[in-house]
Amino acid sequence: MRKRFIRWGPPPNIMSLREAMDRLVEESFIRMPRRFMTPILGPELPLDVYETDQAVVVKAPIPGVKPEDLDVSIMGDTLTIKGEAKEDPEIKRERYIRREMHFGQLSRVITLPAGLEPDKAEARFEDGILILTIPKAEEIRPKVIRVKTE
Repeated sequence: MRKRFIRWGPPPNIMSLREAMDRLVEESFIRMPRRFMTPILGPELPLDVYETDQAVVVKAPIPGVKPEDLDVSIMGDTLTIKGEAKEDPEIKRERYIRREMHFGQLSRVITLPAGLEPDKAEARFEDGILILTIPKAEEIRPKVIRVKTE
């Protein structure tokens, strides 16, 4: 009679220590919880971009940033908005009860439609919103042709 060897191991539904550690690291660092991924200000500054007959308008809500801390530039067809939200130095870190606002650098780079006149662009800051108006070149503005009757 032959003896058979049976390989022994933990039941299949028990996770090894290595698997448990891998899962812990993945859930903690690789897949960041949502609360860490959506700061109020961050690398992706939210924008609204729309056009009128005369211009393209860009609106960007930028709370906590002073106009003098903003840098807006257009090079070719690329718009770049950079700024910095600064902390209030008078509030000590240990005094916070809840802290959700993001401080630090923010930026956004987008491609604009062709046919704009960036040298005639105007920027204004109203109620924490940057409003950038870039006029369209004369040749791409809609032309109205009146029909005459005889």
